[in-house]
Amino acid sequence: MFRVEIRDEVEIRGSPEEVWRILTDFEAYRDWNPFIRPVVGVASEGARLRVQIRPPGGRAMAFRPRVTRVARGRELRWLGRLWLPGILDGEHIFEIEPLGPDRVRLVQREIFSGLLVPLARGRIREETIAGFREMDRALKERAEASGSGYGGSPPSAPGA
Repeated sequence: MFRVEIRDEVEIRGSPEEVWRILTDFEAYRDWNPFIRPVVGVASEGARLRVQIRPPGGRAMAFRPRVTRVARGRELRWLGRLWLPGILDGEHIFEIEPLGPDRVRLVQREIFSGLLVPLARGRIREETIAGFREMDRALKERAEASGSGYGGSPPSAPGA
């Protein structure tokens, strides 16, 4: 079977928990994510999502992947298919790797496989990597702008 893997990564000042909250808050993707929007559904193994991607310079595409792995604070995967298995499958993978006390690496990958990969390889690669880079940059900005308080309470004053 034909296969191509696309990968991008970004280092982010923040904890794995912060990055995970941003990554799995699908409802908020409309506010910050230029590549994947909207996403409807929940990050739960076996759940079916509704996803629309908007690659820079490409056309929007909608699909209904199934969540295949959820490791809180570490990894999220979903698998989408065009028509039938083996025609054009795409497994999207997000991995959060701790690098230090408040620093992580977010790795975003897509593994495309199937009979249509040779025909679409160039377009798939260009559009996907451009979308990954836009999303990674936006997620980094959101996480770093929010500091340690994304979705949480402000830090307590000393002695409070």
